[in-house]
Amino acid sequence: MSFNNTNTDILIAGAFAAFTVDFLIYPLDTIKTRVQSPDYRRLYTTNGTINRSLFRGLYQGIGSVILATLPSSGAFFTTYESTKTFLHAVNPTLPSSPSTPLIPLPILHAAASSTGELVSCFILTPAEVLKQNAQMVVRTSSSSSTTHAFDGNATRQALNKFRNNPSQLWRGYTALVARNLPFTAMQFPLFEFLRTEIYTLRERRGSRTGTLFETGMVTAFSAGSAGTLAAVVTTPIDVVKTRIMLAAAGSGDEGQREKVIKEMQAQGKDAKAEIERAQQAARGGRAGGLAVGKEILRTEGMKGLFRGGALRGAWTALGSGLYLGVYESGRRYLERRRVGDEGLAPY
Repeated sequence: MSFNNTNTDILIAGAFAAFTVDFLIYPLDTIKTRVQSPDYRRLYTTNGTINRSLFRGLYQGIGSVILATLPSSGAFFTTYESTKTFLHAVNPTLPSSPSTPLIPLPILHAAASSTGELVSCFILTPAEVLKQNAQMVVRTSSSSSTTHAFDGNATRQALNKFRNNPSQLWRGYTALVARNLPFTAMQFPLFEFLRTEIYTLRERRGSRTGTLFETGMVTAFSAGSAGTLAAVVTTPIDVVKTRIMLAAAGSGDEGQREKVIKEMQAQGKDAKAEIERAQQAARGGRAGGLAVGKEILRTEGMKGLFRGGALRGAWTALGSGLYLGVYESGRRYLERRRVGDEGLAPY
């Protein structure tokens, strides 16, 4: 699909899409982070049953994410579109078939999306670390989930953990890249393929309209379908990334630890055993992603590596559909405003 967009169009459309999705999907991301945390059973279950604290403060840490995702999403799409255009231009065709590119398009799309992720993740990593630590700040039972949904105190508490060592905010860059590169390398080629096939089918049936609504719906369906598959497959990498980023803040203060022990003992749990298990995962995180994965597999089995996979799949289906649907519709709208209907590039 061809567009006559400037970099400004791409930056604006990407930023608007990121803001929309972050605001709407953030609560599901918070729940996913808590479910994947090594402290999940200790903090969010009582006698094997999920307690209400899992659903409190679902927007904790959203401020840092919005501030970072606006430039990071713009950087991703600008890099992705320019790299894709460049690779298409330099890709030779087969001598026996001038219309067939030498390097298959899915490989070009995977390379372009991976390049965009490398740039985007560098901007996004500190916000991801802050966000996931803020999402784990536990509210008391007297706190209203509605009242504290947007409380910035959780972000401040998370930020205070890094006051003496700000470089730890970039800890997890490798894990974030390791998760996002396979994800985007799977999602974007499949997304581009599905979108092209749907448009070809609609063209064949004579049902193409060329409207913004069609652009948004076709893109949303293609992106959501591709994203769901990629999300489920890469769930183990996402679990490891979550553990590493939560471990970056350290084990917290001793007073909070004693408070947690008393709460767990009141619930009839073996507090020291639970905390030791969580600390083992945290220590593994400092040793690297492979060590974390081995520790999770040893203590929790394969089920632990895929913890939150269904929620991640649902979250990605909705998030990717909205994200790319809004992005494509947005840049198509900006192009139309700038050049008019006569100057629109063909789909």
